[in-house]
Amino acid sequence: MGGRNQSSVSEFLLLGLSRQPQQQQLLFLLFLTMYLATVLGNLLIILAISTDSRLHTPMYFFLSNLSFVDICFSSTTVPNVLANHILGSQAISFSGCLTQMYFVFMFVDMDNFLLAVMAYDRFVAICHPLHYTIKMTRRLCVLLVAGSWVVANLNVLLHTLLMARLSFCADNVIPHFFCDVSPLLRLSCSDTHLNEVMILTEGSLIMITPFVCILASYLCITCAVLRIPSTRGRCKAFSTCGSHLSVVSLFYGTIIAVYFNPASSHSAEKDTPATVLYTVVTPMLNPCIYSLRNRDLKAALRKVVGRIFFRG
Repeated sequence: MGGRNQSSVSEFLLLGLSRQPQQQQLLFLLFLTMYLATVLGNLLIILAISTDSRLHTPMYFFLSNLSFVDICFSSTTVPNVLANHILGSQAISFSGCLTQMYFVFMFVDMDNFLLAVMAYDRFVAICHPLHYTIKMTRRLCVLLVAGSWVVANLNVLLHTLLMARLSFCADNVIPHFFCDVSPLLRLSCSDTHLNEVMILTEGSLIMITPFVCILASYLCITCAVLRIPSTRGRCKAFSTCGSHLSVVSLFYGTIIAVYFNPASSHSAEKDTPATVLYTVVTPMLNPCIYSLRNRDLKAALRKVVGRIFFRG
């Protein structure tokens, strides 16, 4: 059973979030509501930015990309949870499980990179306002997003191939609502040491490097803002970063809690609630957080909603 995938398991069973019928009904309605809110909220953000010429700036370009990624992110897990409940099935094929894992973590990486890019955009806007239009060109913005997609796919491909080489011999029950890395590693009857080392080294580097860039950007922003003489000016500068910082805190807090611990410390009871936060709750909250204190975006959203619901 050495290096080849001689798995005798052809499918896995996803136990979901609860085995109690009443709780399952409640969770189904909750997940459905959150998914619809995620798709609608993020689609409205994309429509508002694309139809309002005032929002054709780097900050909103990155925000529209984040909204697109969040729609895709939720769509890799939630529809499957809803379909399994309706069909009364918990099964997912071996290849389907690896495919789901690939896309989930590709979009996690994209969220990670886009948050870092958005922090850099705020750094340039606040610390180098006179050079903003020269530095944040359309070409650079496109290159930053395209580079993020390339690196995210290469990173996730590595971990998916490492997972595909493992053998799964008997137990095929995943105590989770999607094919996550930690439960799959626990089920494997192969040596998972290489997988764990790569997660804690290369995987950590992919997650921590953008996080360090965000911290460095905000350290520079804080120093620049504190040099502004007026209190009103400082508040205005900090308010442009508040939404981004809220999303960063929620996203990285749950990611670090779930993935960057030794495998022995993981359990379904602790991991699942944190996983729901970053896979379902965060993509739903992002449109609310980013539009809450942004007058330009709120005005554009009102126009879009008006055109959709009150035409004629």
